[in-house]
Amino acid sequence: MNLSPDPVARPLDHLLERGDPRATALVLRGENVSYERLRERLAHLSGWLSSVAEPGARVASWAAKGEITCLLPLAAARAGLVHVPINPLLKRAQVAHILADSGAAAMVGTRARLATLEEGDAPAACRLFAEEVALALAPDSDPMPEPSDRDPDDLAAILYTSGSTGRPKGVMLSHANMWLGAVSVAHYLGLAADDVTLAVLPLSFDYGQSQLLSTWYAGGSVVPLDYLFPRDVPKACARHGVTTLAAVPPLWVQLCEVEWLQEAVAAMRRVTNSGGALTVELVRDLQRILPQSRIFPMYGLTEAFRSTYLDPDLVDSHPTSMGTAIPFAEILVVNDDGAIAATGEEGELVHCGPLVAQGYWQDDLRTAERFRAAPSGSESGGTAVWSGDRVRRDAEGLLHFVGRRDAMIKSSGNRISPQEIEDVARATGLVAEAVALGVPDERLGQAVHLVVRGSGDAEALKSTLARELPNFMQPQQIHWRETMPLNPNGKIDRAAIARELAEGMSGDLTG
Repeated sequence: MNLSPDPVARPLDHLLERGDPRATALVLRGENVSYERLRERLAHLSGWLSSVAEPGARVASWAAKGEITCLLPLAAARAGLVHVPINPLLKRAQVAHILADSGAAAMVGTRARLATLEEGDAPAACRLFAEEVALALAPDSDPMPEPSDRDPDDLAAILYTSGSTGRPKGVMLSHANMWLGAVSVAHYLGLAADDVTLAVLPLSFDYGQSQLLSTWYAGGSVVPLDYLFPRDVPKACARHGVTTLAAVPPLWVQLCEVEWLQEAVAAMRRVTNSGGALTVELVRDLQRILPQSRIFPMYGLTEAFRSTYLDPDLVDSHPTSMGTAIPFAEILVVNDDGAIAATGEEGELVHCGPLVAQGYWQDDLRTAERFRAAPSGSESGGTAVWSGDRVRRDAEGLLHFVGRRDAMIKSSGNRISPQEIEDVARATGLVAEAVALGVPDERLGQAVHLVVRGSGDAEALKSTLARELPNFMQPQQIHWRETMPLNPNGKIDRAAIARELAEGMSGDLTG
């Protein structure tokens, strides 16, 4: 386990203390906020939060990138609260589940998003604040100016991620998880105080939060961007002199198809990828467009933040490798007999060490399935995350992805629960049975396909799904069938359906 960076965890709200007070920490619309000024705003926002909810309470955010969504992870930590960031792309049904499951005491969001909530969507005790109201009230609140002395093992955030079945589950992250994650990434990326990170990924994702927290740990500057079109990204890179850009494969595909200004190319020091593997072709495209930039392919899972990265010096010779363990992570390959796999032998990736999360919020059953005792060969010991992903380690010690054990759909960097889509489809009353699957797609990684049995109105089903599910969960194609294949146990045979789709399933299609 690589522990060359400082392995001592601190309370999360200490992150801003590392930057030069005069240096720019956050670039907002029309305003460059220095570290000194951002610390003041953090103190007042923390004071306001402490007046809104009791210590230990959950406070959610449901808004686009801006001052509130960037500061809440630290402000909630200082106030002794637990931050619950909600993907701004989610719609009211998913948000209602997260609010109820987390028992949120308050939520800050945009007026437009809050207006979509219906009666009963938010718990009775949950107070709702428009983000402009929160920003207006915070400066008048008594500040909490000093960094906290909270136990780094205290719960700091709950990040909701879909499982392979059922509704989204909340991954519990401690101050230590998030602090050491920021230290680890800043270290292996080589981030410095003169780095500028363009934050294009949602801050509700661990990968999205990492681009923010690791940059601040290094004393650098963050430029949040909610882009409308892919061409907006390289334009912003040129305008702000961006040195660091993180994205998922579908976005990289789009970014390789647009024009890059020379100012953007010249400033870019490094690009990172997670949420799906880079193809050889995509690696070559990035090398062509950004010849001076170092490429960092990475693999991670929310339950343990990040597991591996590939040294940029090895990308040319091993473009499809997952690389090796990041600092503070111990990554083992465990074969089906429970022993450490031999070189070249396939096994399950098991993540051990201090980046392992605290389990799933109020879900002992699923926690016990994924968070189990570390294998006997582990140096770290304690609790490990058994990923379910099949990998192998080659003679050079590099890891290679083999396959995914569960039925998770990964589309545009989003982890999607098939059951969540199926539940919505069946609830329409237009279909009797529904199966959602991921089909390989060059641009999306996987495209959502929905196979249904019924005699309902196809257009009505499409319009209902468009209303009830966020855009990234929308089926690219809906396949109508008269019967569903069954396995020997009488259950729908998902594997058979997946094979039929892969072979070019016959029948009427609507998309």
